[in-house]
Amino acid sequence: MRKNRKAGILLPITSLPSRYGIGTLGKEAYAFVDFLKKAGQSYWQILPVGPTGYGDSPYQSFSTFAGNPYFIDLELMIEEGLLTKEICDRAELGTNPQYVDYEKQYQNRYPLLRLAFQSFTAQGGIRDKAYRSFCEENAFWLPDYALYMAVKETFDGKSFSEWDEDIRLRREDALQKYKIACREEMDFIYFLQYEFAKQWKQLKAYANENGIRIIGDIPIYVAADSADTWANPQLFQLEEDGVPKAVAGCPPDCFSKTGQLWGNPVYDWDYHKQTGFAWWIQRIRYCYQLYDVVRIDHFRGFDAYYAIPYGDPTAEFGTWMPGPGMELFEALQKALGKMDVIAEDLGFLTPSVLKLVRKTGYPGMKVLQFAFDPAGDSTYLPHNYPKNSVVYTGTHDNDTSIGCYKSLSRREKQFAKAYLGLQGTKNINWAFIRTALASMSDTAIIMMQDYLGLSSEARINTPSTLGDNWKWRMLPGQADEQLAEKIRETCFVYARCSKQ
Repeated sequence: MRKNRKAGILLPITSLPSRYGIGTLGKEAYAFVDFLKKAGQSYWQILPVGPTGYGDSPYQSFSTFAGNPYFIDLELMIEEGLLTKEICDRAELGTNPQYVDYEKQYQNRYPLLRLAFQSFTAQGGIRDKAYRSFCEENAFWLPDYALYMAVKETFDGKSFSEWDEDIRLRREDALQKYKIACREEMDFIYFLQYEFAKQWKQLKAYANENGIRIIGDIPIYVAADSADTWANPQLFQLEEDGVPKAVAGCPPDCFSKTGQLWGNPVYDWDYHKQTGFAWWIQRIRYCYQLYDVVRIDHFRGFDAYYAIPYGDPTAEFGTWMPGPGMELFEALQKALGKMDVIAEDLGFLTPSVLKLVRKTGYPGMKVLQFAFDPAGDSTYLPHNYPKNSVVYTGTHDNDTSIGCYKSLSRREKQFAKAYLGLQGTKNINWAFIRTALASMSDTAIIMMQDYLGLSSEARINTPSTLGDNWKWRMLPGQADEQLAEKIRETCFVYARCSKQ
C-alpha cells in the first residue's frame, strides 16, 4: 500500500531563488532537488517551459518545442567561460528577490546571452559535435522556430499576423530571402536552444538519479502567435490568408458572464486523423524527452472543444464541437507505449468527458480548494476521491491555501473549519496539506507556497488578469532542512514516503 502512494511539490522554475532575477536551471534548481529528496518527495511539478512573450504566461508560448531562454543559468555559462561574473553582476536584472521583473529580464538578459553566443562562436562551439548533433536531432522543429523568432525580431516583435504577406504566408522566395538576411540571428537562437537543452538534460538526470520524477505541463493548444501556427497552418482551422476561422475558449459560467476568450487557433482534427495524429505523436514523444510525467491542460477539449468565431469580442457565441476522443490516445499508445499522463479534468464535465478520462485510464485532478460548498456534496471533498487521481491543495491558477481560506464566505468557512478540523486560524495551510495527504488519491501534489505558509502575496496567477502574474519567487533559505524534515514526517504519517 505504502509504495503506491506518492507526494510531490508544485514549484515553477521561475519561482526558484537565483542570483540574477529569475529562477533558472542552475545551482538553486539542484538544491531544490536535494530538498525534495530530503522531504521524501517523489515528484517535482513545474509549469510549461516554453519561451514567453507579452503577459509572460507559460501557457502562451512561441513554441511547443522550444525552451525558455530566461531559464538558461548565467552562472553555469560563467563556469563554461562564455561570460564573466563581472559582466553579469553589472546587468540590471531586478532587485526584488521575491518577484521577477520581466521587463528587466527582457531588456538586460538577452544582451548577456548574445555575449555568451559571441564567446561560443569564437571558441568554435558551432563546430562542436554535441552542438551539431543537437541541431540534427531537432531539425523537425528548430529551423522553423529559429526563422520565426528571427523574422519576428525584424518586425519589432509583432505577431506574425502583422508581417508582410509574403513571409506571413511562407512563400518560398520570402523564406529564402529571410533565411539569408537572418542567418546570424537564427544561429543565436540555435545556440540558446542548445544551451537550454544541455542544462535541462543535466538537471533532469540529477533529479532522476535522486529519485525525483519531473511532472511537466503542456497546454492542449498552441499560441496563435507561435512558430507552430506559422510553420504548420494545416494543423489548424485557418482561412487561406492564415486568419483563424475559430479560436478556443470557454463558455459563460458562474465565474464569467461572457466566458473566457483564449484566442488560440483550434485544431483541424479531420486533418490530424488523416495523418494518423503524426504531429501529436511527435509532440508527446518530445515531451517525454523533457519530463517523466505529462500533465495535459484542458483535457476535456479532446472530447469536445468550444470554438468561438474569430473576431468575436467575447466567448458568448461559441459552439461545442467534437474532439478526437479515444482515437487520439489509441494512436499515441500504439506509437509511444504506456504513457504517464495526468488529465486536467477540472471545470464543467459532461458524462462523455468523464467516460473518456476513465477509458484512457489516466488519473484526473482533484483540487481541495474547490471542496467547501456548505451543502457538503462536492466531488472535490477528499472522501469522494478515487485512488486513481492526483490531489492538489491548489494549482498555479489558485490562491494559496491561506489566501483561499480568507476569501471564503462565512458559511464556506464554517464548513471548511468543520471538515479540516481547524481550531482558530493558526496553521490553516497545514490543515489543507494534511487533508490532501490523507486522501485516497494515489498522488498528492502540494504548492510550495502552502508548505511555506504564505498568503495571497505568493499567488502565481489570477486567470483573466494581466500585470501581476507569474512573478512570485521563493526566497533563499526558505526551503531549509527543518522544513524538509517536517514535510517528510507528515508525508510518512500518510504513507506517502519512507521514514528516512
